[in-house]
Amino acid sequence: MTPVTQQTAGPPTGPGAGPPAGPAAAPTAGGPGSPALPAAPWRTTWRRLWGDRGSRTALIAAALLVLVALTAPLLSRLGGWSPTAFDAAAIDPYLGGLPHGTLGGVSAEHWLGVEPVTGRDLFARVVHGAQVSLLIAFAATAIVVVTGTAAGIAAGYFGGRVDTVLSRLMDLTMSFPSLIFMIAMMSVAQDVNRVLLMTVVIGVIGVFGWPGIARVVRAEALSLRHREYVEAARACGSGPWRILTRQVLPNISGPVIAYTTLLIPGMISTEAALSFLGVGVRPPTPSWGQMIAEAVAYYETDPMYFIVPSVFLFVAVLAFTVLGDALRDILDPQGDRP
Repeated sequence: MTPVTQQTAGPPTGPGAGPPAGPAAAPTAGGPGSPALPAAPWRTTWRRLWGDRGSRTALIAAALLVLVALTAPLLSRLGGWSPTAFDAAAIDPYLGGLPHGTLGGVSAEHWLGVEPVTGRDLFARVVHGAQVSLLIAFAATAIVVVTGTAAGIAAGYFGGRVDTVLSRLMDLTMSFPSLIFMIAMMSVAQDVNRVLLMTVVIGVIGVFGWPGIARVVRAEALSLRHREYVEAARACGSGPWRILTRQVLPNISGPVIAYTTLLIPGMISTEAALSFLGVGVRPPTPSWGQMIAEAVAYYETDPMYFIVPSVFLFVAVLAFTVLGDALRDILDPQGDRP
């Protein structure tokens, strides 16, 4: 009998044979034909944000408003008037102090006109009002975000008694009639100086705003505390602080950033409402809400005095709202929509 020899299967040979399969055939990163590596998250966010026309317009408008607020003293000097300087020549005393000329006294000397009775330059006051309104809004937002994020992470990660205490504190704070309470507190603080009053406004707005973001962060932390990478970090001996700052916080940064941007227009509106009611920033410090409140008496005889601060307030709230909504779609696409 002829012995049968066993042959091991080898790679196919011949003109149509392909390369051998296996690990050696795996494409290397960066080589020809290999899949492109994902771009950095911030680059992807920026590309999507800038690629949408509405988001791009909102981003430009918000950036211009911030630039106006930062350069308000320079802009008022370029206009030639201080926000507190009176110009008696720009108003007509025989017409109840109404501005000379059309459109509320718009001229080469006063770019947006003047206030009735006082003759103060409206351009100087509205750009300084942007500085005050945005400063209060950003500072109050920072207090809300830091406090709410810290409380939400602690409640969601530690759970148990910590979660119970912090959740009840959130419910208690949210149950307060915040606007009425803020009006009462600001009425008591009417005799303090302007800097301290502005600090009180920031603090009071921030105190009542943190439970909203704390609830969002708590829900995210609850879903992350039992993830594999968190368990792995805990098994490697990492302490709670390291896990919270290195594992949990970076993974909830997207919703926090989106929520932060959506908070800013609400803070701008709250400050304007308080100033409109006479319990926020007091004259002669300009504020958009305060200017709108003073312009109500002149909306028929001098509509420009009412329109100018209202347009600035409307553009600021709309720009930050659209920007925050776009960031939420990009950074938190699976988040709950109202």
